[in-house]
Amino acid sequence: AWRCARLIIAQLEEAQVRVAEAEQEILAWHRTNEVSQRLETIPGVGIITASALAATISDPRSFRSGRHLAAWIGLVPRQSGTGGKVRLGHISKEGDRYLRRLLVLGATTLLRHARGKASAAAGWINALLARRPAGVVKVAIANKLARVAWAVLQGNQGYRAPAAAAA
Repeated sequence: AWRCARLIIAQLEEAQVRVAEAEQEILAWHRTNEVSQRLETIPGVGIITASALAATISDPRSFRSGRHLAAWIGLVPRQSGTGGKVRLGHISKEGDRYLRRLLVLGATTLLRHARGKASAAAGWINALLARRPAGVVKVAIANKLARVAWAVLQGNQGYRAPAAAAA
């Protein structure tokens, strides 16, 4: 039993070394990539998410709008209906699973920091929380992050907070 435990511990340590090496490579790439650095200025988007977005979305003009990017990632409701009535269901989960997961993680961070705060962005999140469950709010924030990322990719400057949020 001890021999198996030592073997598992050695494998875990080796995996930790590999993860650290991969993180260093991502960080080095991020430091040399101007687009990734601009994406990192978005609240809720860190180095790994910014690098993944920059590496995956080479040309933002392939999307007509931020909504199309969010749909491509799978952060929009699935639509169904009959008789002219449209029903919105769960998110479509089509597209890049890794990007969707990273954006939802960033949204979770924003959600945790917004609870009980009084800023404009936190006010929007708290107003959503009053009407919808936390899981739905996370996906709504992730959708907004994707739209903001598209806007940052389109322009040649980093994220600028809305004027109401800055005041």
